[in-house]
Amino acid sequence: MNAEARRITFPTVRSEPAASRPGNDVNGADVALELTGAIIAIRDNEPVVLAMRGTGDAADVLPSGRFAPVSHATLDGGLRECVREKTGLELGYVEQLCTFGGRDYGARDGKSVSIGYIALVLGGDQVPAATACAWSSVYDYFPWEDWRQDRPPVLREIIEPRLKAWTAADEAETCEATLLDRRERVNIAFGLDGARWDDERVLDRYELLCEAGVLTGERQVSPPVRDAGTPGRAMHSEHRRMLAAAIGRLRAKIRYRPVVFELMQAEFTLFDLQRTVEAVLGPNLHKQNFRRLVESVGLVEPTGEIRTHTGGRPARLYRFRREVLLERPAPGVRVKAVARG
Repeated sequence: MNAEARRITFPTVRSEPAASRPGNDVNGADVALELTGAIIAIRDNEPVVLAMRGTGDAADVLPSGRFAPVSHATLDGGLRECVREKTGLELGYVEQLCTFGGRDYGARDGKSVSIGYIALVLGGDQVPAATACAWSSVYDYFPWEDWRQDRPPVLREIIEPRLKAWTAADEAETCEATLLDRRERVNIAFGLDGARWDDERVLDRYELLCEAGVLTGERQVSPPVRDAGTPGRAMHSEHRRMLAAAIGRLRAKIRYRPVVFELMQAEFTLFDLQRTVEAVLGPNLHKQNFRRLVESVGLVEPTGEIRTHTGGRPARLYRFRREVLLERPAPGVRVKAVARG
């Protein structure tokens, strides 16, 4: 089966053809539409995102381009074309995430709207060396989200002390309701004081870190070089927010849709599948429980082949069982990833 035939496709809501839409005009002013993609893959068991590396004081940015109503029939079609022109990548799974407006995203007159997307591609897809893009670990930008080696040190050493100081700041001048609200939001987002760490609250955590000033400079369009105590690699503030939304969306969606197989080769071992799910969710999973879950819900089926070059015992090869899309309305990997603190 060729790569095109095996890809999993889902119905998506398409935008209207350009010919049927009014011009990009709001209150008599032209508005530019910027299409930005958080393109995610798995490479060497690591979740990676395609980013254009900043030089000097500039932060990294996600691939983006201007929507052209004359040549782009749809918004997601415009994103696909922009990414193809800049990176040579052919996008498969694409889903709209969020929209930002009211700030300058590159338009000369400052009137622009940025629409963010998540796109999933195979890790083997290469980016031409001539482009300014490179694959970077998602956890370079969000080191507090990677729980595969237990609780990340950056939480204990930097983030939690600063958040606690923020919740306690100016207690004499801050009303008790505000302090309680801050404490509650921090506890829920970061799993503190008995609360459970929710791996899907990626955007909530990012926005709290910005509000609390832990991520300095993040409210600027082009953040300057930050002090060494600021966690995570620098990225254009709204692009980093889009990436946070993309990670949270992906973590949620693999539990009720089989989108994880968009990141997998056509044939894989159950260990390959487990490592991919762990890379996306953060915490490690119990091996036998994961295998029983995947096999019991009918997401995969054996190919009849085995892989001998595993470094251990030969492993059976599996493939995604497409019939599950007709059997259940929400076929996903319904794992409960428990982050150990």
